[in-house]
Amino acid sequence: MILFSSSANAKYEKVFYDFSIKSINGEMINLSKFKNNVILLVNVASYCGFTNQYSDLQKLWDEYKDKNFVVIGVPSNSFNQEKDSEKEIKEFCEVNFNITFPMTSIYDVRGENAHPIYKWAKDNHGKSAVPKWNFHKIIINKEGKIEETFSSLTKPSSNKILSVLDKLLN
Repeated sequence: MILFSSSANAKYEKVFYDFSIKSINGEMINLSKFKNNVILLVNVASYCGFTNQYSDLQKLWDEYKDKNFVVIGVPSNSFNQEKDSEKEIKEFCEVNFNITFPMTSIYDVRGENAHPIYKWAKDNHGKSAVPKWNFHKIIINKEGKIEETFSSLTKPSSNKILSVLDKLLN
């Protein structure tokens, strides 16, 4: 039996750092500012059973941010579990989880209206890069390509994620 990795078909006409996205505060973030960093891209939501993963995301950010690592939270209402405004989300995250890692504006993460980053992820890594629920994780390597994806069930502090991060950051 021959198995093919979905990333083997990746075209990568663009890399992650070629995109921009609006921050939760309304400014545009040119992702090239994170070039040569490992990125953990996570679609987040305030009313999800996985919302407590914010704590683990913040711990990862605190532990690795000085080692060329960035957590980026992308609030999404693709699964009807997010607040109505960036202001409400920002306040919720700061009050309940002391979130200090970069957060974006509210975006769709699947389908025709998905942010271009998520369309790029699907085009280059296949279905495993498409969030099936909130708190889906995509790890981007220092070259700006998708290294690995993880479902909502995989906690940010899991050995699976930590081993990928350790490999990429060391």
